[in-house]
Amino acid sequence: MDELLTLEFDGGSRGNPGPAGIGVVIRAQDGTPLITLGQYIGNATNNIAEYRALIAALEQAKKLGARRVLIRGDSELVVRQMTGVYRVKDEKLRPLYEQAQSLLRQFQEARIEHNLRHGNRLADKLANLAMDRRADVTDADVGDSGRNVDAVDQPSPG
Repeated sequence: MDELLTLEFDGGSRGNPGPAGIGVVIRAQDGTPLITLGQYIGNATNNIAEYRALIAALEQAKKLGARRVLIRGDSELVVRQMTGVYRVKDEKLRPLYEQAQSLLRQFQEARIEHNLRHGNRLADKLANLAMDRRADVTDADVGDSGRNVDAVDQPSPG
């Protein structure tokens, strides 16, 4: 698949460490969601959950046969470590960082950028619902197909 896919990822935990979840949205070039995924990952820290979400997004993109990806996440730490701005100091994160780097190298073109939470809304909802329910979830569980999640979250006029 030569089309540029957008991978949105988010992870979080209640308690840090605590019950943790990840959310992944993979969008076609026109913005249509191809994959939405929310998974409960047990007890983890926020940073571990963020890395697990990134890894899941990269693995799903590979399954789709993607060669070009734009990766967006709201974790400044993960994005800056992946782009070499920050060193990986936490030894618990190192194996996850190395796995993510290995997956990243398998793409012909890969860019990763920091995205504020409002630009990562569906992935955030999926991660939060998974950690709250302590179960895997889909976009149907958040009540939106992901096609225009920003419009759904806006207050109605009047």
